[in-house]
Amino acid sequence: MTAAGRESDVSEDVSEAATTAASTPGPSTPSVPATDPATEPTSEAETEAEAASAHDTVEAAVRAQLAKALGGVRGMIEAAVPTLAFTGTYIGTDEIKPAVAAGVAAAVVLLLIRIAQRSNPQFVLNSLVGIGIAAFFALRSGKAEDAFLPGILLNAGYAVAMIFSIAVRWPIVGFIIGSVTGDPTAWRSDPGVVKLCMRLTWLLVLPCAVRVAVQYPIYLADGDQSGLLGPAKIVMGWPLQVAALAAMLWLLARGRTPIERERPPAEPA
Repeated sequence: MTAAGRESDVSEDVSEAATTAASTPGPSTPSVPATDPATEPTSEAETEAEAASAHDTVEAAVRAQLAKALGGVRGMIEAAVPTLAFTGTYIGTDEIKPAVAAGVAAAVVLLLIRIAQRSNPQFVLNSLVGIGIAAFFALRSGKAEDAFLPGILLNAGYAVAMIFSIAVRWPIVGFIIGSVTGDPTAWRSDPGVVKLCMRLTWLLVLPCAVRVAVQYPIYLADGDQSGLLGPAKIVMGWPLQVAALAAMLWLLARGRTPIERERPPAEPA
């Protein structure tokens, strides 16, 4: 065999050995499995972004955000139960302290159930804070009807704030759309969207205004009015909110305003 032939055989053997070594992991360099992007955990922000991108119209986005804000049927029940416990206990005992304890206990039980189920406790916490403020007012004055004053004042504040937002043409509902599109103020560039948001905000104002118009005169009446304020608060709570939501859904169902999402800047060539 010639020298050139031997050199060729040696080169082939070395090349084959190098290929085998490269394809076989050694003991000191364990192989790392490839990561499948489809199986990677998704962050909460990415999940919310994907949910937002699923809405193609202003109406669909507003419907989804309003349902989320109300907490569904369970969220509304959790808001009513502490008030029921407070009112029922006070009517039965004619004592403020047991009534306050019953309302707070009901909210705490609901919170513990949420924690045990590892579900979002947002609406229970809202209810707990609300009953805590109501208890402070009632215990400070010694009058059960004062427990309902914070709710009346809160609804009045909501109504005034939303009416002001409509007057300056920055309706509250518009910011719901902004949270979906990624630009909190881009919706104002479309007069049709602004008009729609103003109508929807008026529908949110109505429940607050009705509660104040009915409950505040009862609160001002002579004598202990807690027996009337409790049922009024419950009846004008989530049922009235559901009625307002139904009116909003009816209005939203009539149109299909496309969402113009913020586009990322084009990459330089």
